[in-house]
Amino acid sequence: MPDSASAAEGFAAGCAAYIEHLRVERRLSEHTCTNYRRDLKNAARLLQERGISGWASVGAQDVRQVIATLHRRGTGGKSLQRLLSSLRGLFRYLLRENLVRDNPALGISAPKSPRRLPRTLDAESANQLLDHSARNDDPLAQRDHAMMELFYSSGLRLAELVSLNLESIDLADASLIATGKGNRTRHLPIGAPALAALRTWLHARALLVRDPTERALFVNRFGQRLTGRSVQQRLKARARDAGLDQPLHPHMLRHSFATHLLEASGELRAVQELLGHANLATTQIYTHLDFQHLARVYDGAHPRARRKAADPESPERPES
Repeated sequence: MPDSASAAEGFAAGCAAYIEHLRVERRLSEHTCTNYRRDLKNAARLLQERGISGWASVGAQDVRQVIATLHRRGTGGKSLQRLLSSLRGLFRYLLRENLVRDNPALGISAPKSPRRLPRTLDAESANQLLDHSARNDDPLAQRDHAMMELFYSSGLRLAELVSLNLESIDLADASLIATGKGNRTRHLPIGAPALAALRTWLHARALLVRDPTERALFVNRFGQRLTGRSVQQRLKARARDAGLDQPLHPHMLRHSFATHLLEASGELRAVQELLGHANLATTQIYTHLDFQHLARVYDGAHPRARRKAADPESPERPES
């Protein structure tokens, strides 16, 4: 049995070197690095419990046991898939550094979880929220209104919004530059209501920021860059004030942006570009939402659409 202290140090050293590689060479966001670090720390703890002395001693069966253990403890398929991605990346790095002989995480799949459709606001609720938030002359309320308009107008992720700087916005061109996952940037349009809200907020921002070197677009009452957690809390409060019957989070506005755009245009690849999805398959989940919308319209409009879904005696529909 290896010495537990030395094993822990070995696991920690390999993990720290890999996270530094992600931060410096790959230039991944701090949020991504934090998730990878947490995943690898959990994996290392379980591997040590199995008596493994370090990353070089890990085999494919050990990785499978880690995944099986976490699955039994209730970890979802998406989280397990991310853990496997973290492990594959770690071992690729350690192979490059000649610290391991192979990559034991290759070829191992996580148990699949049912794919849940993202929750969205319908267009009426989105307008209710945004119109209500516009009727407030408090500087922080004006900031919150500008944030919500920008989420819905441009389909931003939370991390993308809080990382925006003053120079990220081009008011004359009605556009912005967002930096997303993998440090990829994309050029996005800003709708007219969002543009007006931004202009109002920029006047209010000047009253809060005392440090001329602060470049953050969205700041708190002390003139410092707003955190993601603060944005989440403010959006929930704004939704309550507007009388929405469901909790609001930033990604719901991003999902609503994608769904409403796809419903109106049908341009899946354009929506993919606007969302910054590297893979079209990620964007295709919104086609399911779009179909649900079409099915509701069909059921409400077609004279022969409604069927007795709950009647066990009704004959099955023959295949065509």
